[in-house]
Amino acid sequence: MNTRFLDLLAQRYDSEEKVVTEIINLEAILNLPKGTEHFVSDLHGEYQAFQHVLRNGAGKVKEKISDIFIEVLSEEEINEFATLVYYPEEKLQLVKNNYFNDEPGLNEWYMKTIEHLIQLTCYASSKYTRSKLRRALPNQFVYIIEELLYKTDELSNKKNYYEKIVQQIISLGQADKLITGLAYTIQRLVVDHLHVVGDIYDRGPEPDKIMDTLINYHSVDIQWGNHDVLWLGAFSGSKVCLANIIRICARYDNLDIIEDVYGINLRPLLNLAEKYYEDNPAFRPKRHSDKELSEREKLQITKIHQAIAMIQFKLEIPIIKRRPSFNMSERLLLEKVDFEKNEVTIQGETYPLENTCFATVNPEKPEQLLEEEAQVLDRLLFSVQHSEKLARHMNFLMKKGSLYLKYNGNLLIHGCIPLDEQGNLEEMVIENKSYAGRELLDKFEHYLRHAFAHPEETDELATDMVWYLWTGEYSSLFGKREMTTFERYFIKDKKTHKERKNPYYYLREKEEICRNLLMEFDLNPDQGHIINGHTPVKEIDGENPIKANGKMIVIDGGFSKAYQSTTGIAGYTLLYNSYGMQLVAHKKFNSKEDVLLNGADVLSVKRLVDEELKRKMVSETNVGEELLQEISILKSLMEYRYVK
Repeated sequence: MNTRFLDLLAQRYDSEEKVVTEIINLEAILNLPKGTEHFVSDLHGEYQAFQHVLRNGAGKVKEKISDIFIEVLSEEEINEFATLVYYPEEKLQLVKNNYFNDEPGLNEWYMKTIEHLIQLTCYASSKYTRSKLRRALPNQFVYIIEELLYKTDELSNKKNYYEKIVQQIISLGQADKLITGLAYTIQRLVVDHLHVVGDIYDRGPEPDKIMDTLINYHSVDIQWGNHDVLWLGAFSGSKVCLANIIRICARYDNLDIIEDVYGINLRPLLNLAEKYYEDNPAFRPKRHSDKELSEREKLQITKIHQAIAMIQFKLEIPIIKRRPSFNMSERLLLEKVDFEKNEVTIQGETYPLENTCFATVNPEKPEQLLEEEAQVLDRLLFSVQHSEKLARHMNFLMKKGSLYLKYNGNLLIHGCIPLDEQGNLEEMVIENKSYAGRELLDKFEHYLRHAFAHPEETDELATDMVWYLWTGEYSSLFGKREMTTFERYFIKDKKTHKERKNPYYYLREKEEICRNLLMEFDLNPDQGHIINGHTPVKEIDGENPIKANGKMIVIDGGFSKAYQSTTGIAGYTLLYNSYGMQLVAHKKFNSKEDVLLNGADVLSVKRLVDEELKRKMVSETNVGEELLQEISILKSLMEYRYVK
């Protein structure tokens, strides 16, 4: 081992005793049960529902409360206590309103509640070291909570001492802060690590708040979804990705995210839209159940929607032409339009067009942007790349994200691994070399990271490849042969709307296919699982999210409200602790107020996916591998500096 490195390490561990202590500590941690992993997917801007699932740990919080208080508290009291842990500030206010002018009653409630929270904290922290627990505790109460957690003489000498601590907390007006701090500590302890298996952005109204939550979360990783890559692409300088983002936000009436949240001025685009476009039923925004638009607002969004859609279709043409390896010539649809007859020819068949909005299209050069369009795009891109908040979110998404992740023996991937009909890995030729499977995904990620690092290279292959990840047939994030956006807007015949899925999506039902894919990523097919998002599981139609004899788990059940009518639920989450895996189906989340006032939770059915025959320890995890490396290095330091 490099002696210079060991000399630097010795500055931190400057005595034999410190090295020995750390080795003993790390060796002991290896023998603790692994922490609980929580997997979520396809959040699509639904911050409130995501927050609730995060706060209740997909049911783990209430499960632990029931474990220790089932003989002490009624079901109603358990629900009340769980709600306090989920939303401490709001629940405390309701409790204090109930005890208005009854200070003795409120103080008694404080005493009992703090005692219960201490017991729950102790139970939730049972598989963590004291040092890890200490880091999770609210800073101002660390000493006090540790005294209460580690009671040693409760029945005799110290009983009054412990009671006095709690009484003083209440009399000094600190009870609310302590209860709130303990509630958030419990939430943190229940889930050791969070996996977000793609699609934080688009459709829902508050992806920015989800990003802020993730930035402040104690331990998280992200597997990019196709919608996330669209935002990364726009920030990396891809104008066609930016056009897609604005079009989707207009379609789902979420332009506030662009303008109000990220500070990107849409007025130039609106001026362009007002000049060239009228009302158009195909481009009216989808209705929000909790939001009502005026007729003027609907018309403005409809015009913006048309303007940016036509810019998008124009921008796609030069990319498809300069990248023949993308194999997308069939998508040059503006070039296939007969503007006089108002019809288009697709794969040899001609269809009439309706609801067209081709006022800015030059039939001789369909890809040609008006000078006004080009100017608007330049201004929009400048605003995107100079938004401080968006920069913070995109940098975090890049830092914590990847196209796939191998974690504790499982493969986490948002979309698919492209396959042919026989189950063989599909190949894509990039710069005269063929790539497939893991190698293809690594190549995609290489281009995405390059584009993000070099936003000035807007016409390079890397930037074009980011857009391909959104819409290309061999993209692991898209997984379809074509994206039929044009057809959905302008052609009535719905057979043209169909998007042919990659064979992966029906072959993943087969255990043999999943085992082969796990081996492609050097994972043990006997123990590993593939964890997917991206495609909503239609539980309402009897579709099973657990496939291939448990080797494949699909956890997109419809966080997005746009999907819930077809899925029948409001999302799946997956829990993986030392005992095995559980899939949790969630009911529709109505509101935080509904939970606070009625104790309404959003948990539905828990299903056992896989049960560990032997309880899994930290030594068998990714964290365990890192700890073993640290131990090896520390032992080398011992031999180098301290063993004579």
